[in-house]
Amino acid sequence: MRLTTKGRFAVTAMIDLALRQDSGPVTLAAISQRQRISLSYLEQLFGKLRRHELVESTRGPGGGYSLGRKADDITVADIIVSVDEPLDATHCAGKQNCQGGDGPCMTHDLWTALNDRMLDFLQSVTLQKLVDDQHAKGIEIEGKPATKRAISSAPVVKPIRVNAPNSVFALGGLTNK
Repeated sequence: MRLTTKGRFAVTAMIDLALRQDSGPVTLAAISQRQRISLSYLEQLFGKLRRHELVESTRGPGGGYSLGRKADDITVADIIVSVDEPLDATHCAGKQNCQGGDGPCMTHDLWTALNDRMLDFLQSVTLQKLVDDQHAKGIEIEGKPATKRAISSAPVVKPIRVNAPNSVFALGGLTNK
């Protein structure tokens, strides 16, 4: 099995998102900049992640992506499978016609067993564990409080219109009448 950049980038972006989600939705532009992953590539990956309900999107100012489930409930296997990454070491995709023949090749059972082990391992690693590993390495994310831009708790103060001269010259003009 060869894990392509699609799977690697999806896992990396999900770790980045999980590290920062407590501060509100995370933009793909920010992930792109931090992880040096093309924004258009991230948009494709996150479209697939959203369809598999691993992430949720929030539109508008202050919008971005957040996890669709708790990080404990998302496995590396979930992420990789959601972006259409094949987890198959066999040459025949499990169809048992490895060399175009009628049956499996001599090593078919070996590669099938490897597939099972890989899947078991990737299902055992949660996104939360990967986040905890980053924290253990000393990665700390500065949290900013989530702000809502459209709603303010402060009262709106409207200016008072005064029907008076707005300059000394205008005031002088009033006294000459």
